[in-house]
Parts: sequence; structure tokens; C-alpha cells
Amino acid sequence: MRSLRQGTSSGRRRRGVYIVTGHRIFVRHSAVGAEDRLSVTVIKRCIRTVLSIEGIDPPCEVSVLVTGDSGIRGINREFRGIDKATDVLSFPMHSYVPGAAMPGAPDTDPETGLLALGDIVMSAPGVIKQARENGQSTERETAYLTVHSVLHLLGYDHTVGAAGKKLMRGREKAIMGEIDRSGLLE
Repeated sequence: MRSLRQGTSSGRRRRGVYIVTGHRIFVRHSAVGAEDRLSVTVIKRCIRTVLSIEGIDPPCEVSVLVTGDSGIRGINREFRGIDKATDVLSFPMHSYVPGAAMPGAPDTDPETGLLALGDIVMSAPGVIKQARENGQSTERETAYLTVHSVLHLLGYDHTVGAAGKKLMRGREKAIMGEIDRSGLLE
């Protein structure tokens, strides 16, 4: 799903050498009204927080598409064969072992020097609806679903049995606790 990416990568060229300056996070809204837009700042800060807490050292690239229910339904149908809307989808570029050190050069894009982790698709109406149902702010639900999705990009999977679910939920809880303590959502 690299087609979600827009813009240029994070860094600059100097004498033919690409110098990476940090993580590159692309966030765009598509088919979402102004009243349903999710906070790009919250999404980016949460992605950076997860990568930091998980000890991801190489500069990474993550693409995020915020869309409506029909948009995420179409993507869910096309890529997973499930014809229904959902709150969030994650499309990892590589298979990683949760909590293990990230590989270096083999998975790094030689043109940008960035490790492409993958793509995230969020349904803005789904996030807003879940926030109301859970009695929390849209920003907090956006943060949680962003953390959840980035963990999927890093190899965590709550669908592979009780141990996988326990591991991922534990990481989500720890990271959300750090986000709460940091005041990121204020």
C-alpha cells in the first residue's frame, strides 16, 4: 500500500549522499469532512513515541491515511477480503519479531535511507464513534488506535492466540500510560 505516501522523505541530499534526519511520517485525510478530521499532531507524536519506547533506532517511514467508513471498507474488502468498515487497518512492509532489534541495511530503502515500516488506514467516523462509546476524547481514541497500529507494523499481533494478545495488550497499556504521563494529549 505504498500508494498512501505523499510528499518527500525526511532528510536532504548533500553532494550525492542522502542524509537522514529522523522518522518521516506522512498523514493525509481523504474523503473526510472538516468536522471529522483527526489530529495529525496526535498521530505523529504517538508514532514517534511508540518507535522511541520500542527502541527503534533506524529512521523510519510510516504512511497514514485517514478516511471515511466507505473508504476503509473498500480497502478492507480489497486487501483482506472483508466487506465491512472497521476502525483501523495496518499494513506492515516487513515481518518483524515483536520486541526484537530492528534489522538495519537489508530493509532500508537505499534511496531515502529510511526503514519503510508500512501503512495505517484509520476511519475518522469509526474513531469518533468509538471515542463516544468508550466515554473518552477523540484525541485519546486516535492515540490508542495509532499505538495499536504501529505495534502491528512492528510485528505485534493480538490475533495469534492468547500469548500474542497478552503481549500486545501489555505493550499498548504501557505505551498509553507513558503518553498519559507525558501530557501529549493535553
